[in-house]
Parts: sequence; structure tokens; C-alpha cells
Amino acid sequence: MNLVVEVFHEIRNQKSPPVAGRKEPLMMKKLSKQLGKGKKKRVLGEVAVLRPEEYKGLEVDSKVEMIRALIPLGLMHANELLQQEVTRLAGEPYERVRGGKECVRYGSNRGSVPVGGQRIAIRVPRVRNQRTNQEVALRSLRALREQGGLDELLLRRVLYGISCRNYEAAAECVPGAIGLSSSTVSRQFIEATATKLREFQERDLSEIDLVAIWIDGKTFSEDTLVLALGLTMDGRKVPLGFVQTGTENEKVISSFLRELLDRGLNIDQGILVVVDGSKGLRAAVKKAFKDRAVVQRCQWHKRENVLQYLPKEEQDSMRRRLQRAYERPTYSEARAALEDILEELRERNLSAARSLEEGLEETLALHRLGVFPLLGRSLKTTNCLESLLSQVEARCWKVSCWKNSSQKHRWLAACLLDIEPRLWRIHGYQHLHLLRAALQEELGIKVVKSVA
Repeated sequence: MNLVVEVFHEIRNQKSPPVAGRKEPLMMKKLSKQLGKGKKKRVLGEVAVLRPEEYKGLEVDSKVEMIRALIPLGLMHANELLQQEVTRLAGEPYERVRGGKECVRYGSNRGSVPVGGQRIAIRVPRVRNQRTNQEVALRSLRALREQGGLDELLLRRVLYGISCRNYEAAAECVPGAIGLSSSTVSRQFIEATATKLREFQERDLSEIDLVAIWIDGKTFSEDTLVLALGLTMDGRKVPLGFVQTGTENEKVISSFLRELLDRGLNIDQGILVVVDGSKGLRAAVKKAFKDRAVVQRCQWHKRENVLQYLPKEEQDSMRRRLQRAYERPTYSEARAALEDILEELRERNLSAARSLEEGLEETLALHRLGVFPLLGRSLKTTNCLESLLSQVEARCWKVSCWKNSSQKHRWLAACLLDIEPRLWRIHGYQHLHLLRAALQEELGIKVVKSVA
């Protein structure tokens, strides 16, 4: 970027064209100090706007450098667009038109346009209507300011770890850039994340064909945000929503699930709900989804809960035995292997046996449906949701102080919408139609085939 700025200044200052075949040395210049302490005067030096005729006279290397930067070309075309509209409204400068024009040029004002993720200061021409004696708003200026690229780039940069306080130092040093102070960046980030939160909470779920849902919680300071992640019939993962709660209790979660249904969530074909060992989550699923859901309890959580009751020297061997039992391909084989372990634990550690027995049938839901060998890798645990939450954590770890509930909601919604396009399909998604058929048979859902 410094090279581009130096090219601008050298072109403006040179009196004769460079000799062909000889590379002119570039003047090393430092950026001027920031002007004043006010927000409107906080600029990074004087902006250099390239004119079309100057751009045409540049060598190929210089043009390529500026095309990569995009900032000077963006400013050039922004000024060109504004001048074209002014000429259309008020004619050429100093032009005398018989009968006169309704609009006339009216000087210019200081303004800014978003370019390259920053607001760049420019001179905005003004036009006045002589008949109404009012200033005419330039549609091109409004269109330039409504591009939305500034908020999107700023949002991603802060999400990816640039703090508001260090944003000015980390951003590109573009001469003329304004609005890089910590307070301005923080205000723009709040506005951008609030827009993302509204988009996330209001999007319609009726067009999403879901076959499974993962539900789990993410801790933000002293609060828990319970998140629902949906699985479509083509294997895509879609964050559906979240709710803030102190604990994963049945009343709050059931109300949250009903809100998803009100937003268009369709479970008429049956749904598989993967949860951890929380009794509140399981009770809420049964209360909200009634006879349209099959609960698959996370096998990993069940295994680790059982191991907590055993001495440390016995945990590794028992972990391997439980893992081998759960990996049996059929329901009868897996159930028999777990029953053997259960009988042994009743003799050695009754507390561990009770932990394994509680909810054991729900950990074998995929086995009972007959799809464990095909889909067990992704649906036997809540790991898919845990992976999503780890990506959220990677974007939120720099936030050392969660000030209020709005901040937590805005950050989580912005992170989820940013991560969603990068989520991979689950392993074995080609067999999800078998899961749907098994769910319909398990729940007694009759499918009415349409007659062509």
C-alpha cells in the first residue's frame, strides 16, 4: 500500500516523463501525523485521488499494484460516478445553456465513502434546485454508502481477533482513512452484530428439511446459552437458534423448542434429537416434540459418567470395553455386551452400574433404528455441536469481560452465521434417507404417497 501512495506522489510531482527502459527511484515518504483530536479530523494523512488520465499513463506494473490494492481505483470511480451525476443534473462546469437549467452546482462538502473496509474522506459535490431552492440529494452517493462492505469487513476483522483498541494499527494504512478510533469501531461492530442477531433470530425455518437436531449448551461467563444445530436431508448443518438460561432446565428448553416450531421447524416426518445426559433436555424434547422425536443420548457422555465412579487404575480398561460394546453393529449385540458389563459392575461398583443403567436404552437409539454402521460416526455423540462451539470459542476467547446479555447474544449470532458456510457435511450423509424411513417406522408415522 505504501508503494501505491508513493507512486501517486511521484506522478504528481514529476515534471517530465520517465526515460524509456530506466526505472525511476521511488521517494520514501512517511505518512503525515494525524490531524487534530476530534473524530471528524482523525485522518491518516492526506488522501490522493487518481484521475483517469493519470491512470492511463501508468506503466503495467504500477497498474497491477493499484488493482491489487483497489483503494485508489475505488476512489477514482467513486469520484467519477459523483461527477457524472452532477453533470447530468447541472451540466458541464461554466456551461451556458439557453433558458438555464433547473439545477446548478453548489460547491462541495467534506464527506466519506466506504472503500476497502474503511471510510475514506472525499469532497462530495453539491447540487441545488433553483426552483425549490433546496439541495438535491445525489443518488450515487447514497448507493456508495449503502454498499454494506464496510460493516461486513469490520465485523469479520473483530471476530477474527482484532480488538477495537488495536483496529487502527492493524488496518491498512490508507491515506485519508477515518473512523478508526476504538469508540467508532466498537459502535460500528455493535450495529453490525445487532443486524446479524436479528437476521439469525428471524430467519424462516420452514424451507429447511431436517432429519436430526443436536442440542447442547455453551457457557458465557455465568450464563449458559443452549444451542440447537439442525441436520438437513442432504447432510448440511444449520444453526437453528439459541436461548439463554442459567441451567439446562426443562421449562426453558421446552419453550425454546416451541419457538423453533413457531418459526417453521417441521418435524412431521420424524426427528432424531441428539443430547447429552441432561435430564432437563430430554424432558423438554419429549414435551415439545411429543411423539415426533427419537432421543439419541450421547454415548461419549454416558461412558465418561460411568468412569467417574471407578478408580483411576480401572478407567482405561473399562473405557475400552464400553467403547467396543457401543461399536457393535447391531442392537442385539451391543445390548448383550453392555448387559455383561452391567452385571459385572453390579458386583464391583453399584454406583457405576446405576449410572450405566440410567438412560441406557437411549444411548442405543441408532442401533435400534438399524442405521448405526452407516451414521453412528456422526450421530452417536454431540461432537458435531461441540466442534461448532469450539469454533465459536476460537472467535470469542479474546473477550475478557462480558458486559451484558445483548453482547453475548450478538457475538454468538455473528459467530454462527460466519461459521455456517464452512461447516462440512456429516460422514455418511448419503444414507440419511434410511434414517428418515427408520424414524417413521419407529414413531408410527404413515407416509401418504402422492398419486401423479
